[in-house]
Amino acid sequence: MKIGILKETKTPQDNRVPLTPSQCAILKEENPEMEIYVQSCTYRCYTDDEYRYQGIEVKEDLSECDVLLGVKEIPVGCLIPNKTYIIFSHVIKKQPHNKKLLQAVLEKNIRLIDWETLTDEKGKRLIAFGRWAGIVGAYHAIRMIGLGTKTFALKQMSDCHNFKEAQQEFSKIKFPKLKIVLTGTGRVSNGAAFLLNLLHIKKVSPYNFCYNEFDEIVYTQLTSGDMYHREGAEKFDRDDFHAHPELYKSNFYPFTKTCDILINGVYWDKRIPVFFSQEQMKEKDFSIKQIADITCDVAPSSIPSTLQTSTIEKPYYGYHVQQEKIVEPFLENGIDVMAIDNLPNELPRDASEDFGNMLMSRILPELKKPDSKIIYRATIALNGKLNKPYEYLSEYVQA
Repeated sequence: MKIGILKETKTPQDNRVPLTPSQCAILKEENPEMEIYVQSCTYRCYTDDEYRYQGIEVKEDLSECDVLLGVKEIPVGCLIPNKTYIIFSHVIKKQPHNKKLLQAVLEKNIRLIDWETLTDEKGKRLIAFGRWAGIVGAYHAIRMIGLGTKTFALKQMSDCHNFKEAQQEFSKIKFPKLKIVLTGTGRVSNGAAFLLNLLHIKKVSPYNFCYNEFDEIVYTQLTSGDMYHREGAEKFDRDDFHAHPELYKSNFYPFTKTCDILINGVYWDKRIPVFFSQEQMKEKDFSIKQIADITCDVAPSSIPSTLQTSTIEKPYYGYHVQQEKIVEPFLENGIDVMAIDNLPNELPRDASEDFGNMLMSRILPELKKPDSKIIYRATIALNGKLNKPYEYLSEYVQA
């Protein structure tokens, strides 16, 4: 097997990698039959020389490789026919902006495997960057507290070499008495909880959070059962909720009266009720002042103040509640919003190392199996056709 690591060519440029230099060296040592090449790049988080130092050949042309690994989508003009690509293709939800990519994949007889669709028998994802999105997103929430209260100023994580350096910023933090709501219990949300716990922020139950006051900063983590209910049901049924979310109503309203900071780690689709409405945000006792929206679902979405994504260069914007529009952040009567859609890029070396470890232990062994069910389930296109689990994309491709 000849593996090529692609240069990220999507705009804006992504600086993460699927395998670090040391991971490539380990793979070659453990698999003498495997060849690994890296496409030359000036902006990735690991330099060409770092790969060369580990004995990995750096070259521009990867056409001799069998399997090409990347992070983001590939521009159509850069696709090499008759290869296997493993990337985040963002086509399984029929995303309009990537229709041409899938059309070109089929025309060029490319086997397309998506990182997002690599799952176990229960549908749980085997590889993702989500944990680091949660860690960086929660750090932004803490950073916004300092900027909003003018009590401390943290360096942005993108200005730190790695997570170890970012943790040195913790000594600057002086927390006022605040209440934080963290939504979700998945990989993203648990990454955020990891950071909050690292800062020794006390975790309390949703009930205590709503109905008690505290003399210190606290947070609560909400499950789907805490956030939604179905009228007439005696208890929350998680499987029923995922099958029929449109039959449920939001329980979030009480938290809008007692929460100061909202960290959202729950991905949303249009069938799920919103957490709260724009009209509810105008109520005098609506207490949320800052929102770190890690999921970055732009309105219409679960959070109506996420009107657009923000960027690493300009991470925050303000939301004017009465005028329902974007304003400057940290104004007295506004709500501050963080909605960066590529958060792991702020700590690309840490995020890439985690991702590479999952790739080495969970995915590469499956690629060696000719009949891997994991690879089959993740294969979107094969031999110029949509793979059977993805035939629902046929109208999307032909449109």
